[in-house]
Amino acid sequence: MTAASNCKCLACGSAEVEHWATAHDVEYASVTDEFRYVRCAACSALSIDPVPRERLGEIYPETYYSFGGGTGSIIEQVKQWLDRRMFKKLFAGIEGQELAALDVGGGSGWLLGEAKRVEPRLKRTVVVDIDGGAKAEAEAAGHVFYLSRVEEVEIDRKFDLIFLLNLIEHVDDPVAVLAKMRSLLAPGGRILVKTPNHDSWDARLFRHSSWGGYHCPRHWVIFTPESFALAAGKAGLGVVDVALTQGAPFWAVSLLEWLQRKGLAPVYADRPLFRHPLFGPLLGVSAAFDMLRKPFARSSQMFVQLKPAS
Repeated sequence: MTAASNCKCLACGSAEVEHWATAHDVEYASVTDEFRYVRCAACSALSIDPVPRERLGEIYPETYYSFGGGTGSIIEQVKQWLDRRMFKKLFAGIEGQELAALDVGGGSGWLLGEAKRVEPRLKRTVVVDIDGGAKAEAEAAGHVFYLSRVEEVEIDRKFDLIFLLNLIEHVDDPVAVLAKMRSLLAPGGRILVKTPNHDSWDARLFRHSSWGGYHCPRHWVIFTPESFALAAGKAGLGVVDVALTQGAPFWAVSLLEWLQRKGLAPVYADRPLFRHPLFGPLLGVSAAFDMLRKPFARSSQMFVQLKPAS
């Protein structure tokens, strides 16, 4: 075990960590530094070292995928259809005549728009995001928009549903963020989290090859279902349901980086990896593969539904 650089687990605070992997930004080449990931002996979560807290402007370039609009691809349309099915199930378990929802890291609020399509009781929708360019579009769609990091935002109302999709892995104190979200829940409310799971085939296969799930250096803490449940418990939240889902983006990034490194795919220095012409086909094949093998092994993304612990 080592605690070099005074590194501690971002999920539980333990100093009993060991080197897991070294990675760099293969998707955007936003910085040239290498970062290491350490595994916690106490809870098994991975943490980045060093944490690039002061470098957000560098590591989130203007070409970052969530700052732009959707592609409208068949894969994206299928994903939106699956999201709407999930929202129907979620809202069915929430009582009330008029509901409010918060999307942290929600950009222009397109996800909240999808939620409104399936739930007529959803009357108030709020977005928190660091992308100032999304503000006008979000407000034009009828959402209240807070330009802020989640750690700093101040909201004076409660929500029946809070989305933390592809967000909790981007913060350096996930327990504090989860506790803050708990304080914003209305009675009977739920939190839906989507986050990577490093206990998966692709995470093991590409562990030492800048696995796509590292999303280095933007993913700062990466859980397993078990380590996430521990973190949620520290925040006063209980797990209602865990559903492992396909990790096609992580497979596609990992495979494309491997092909480029072997000289089997062209390298385009002027575009992020998700704009590579091979990315879409790899994404489709990976999604199909993950769905087929889902009954036999864990996949690398998970949806976790939370409620206040009793």
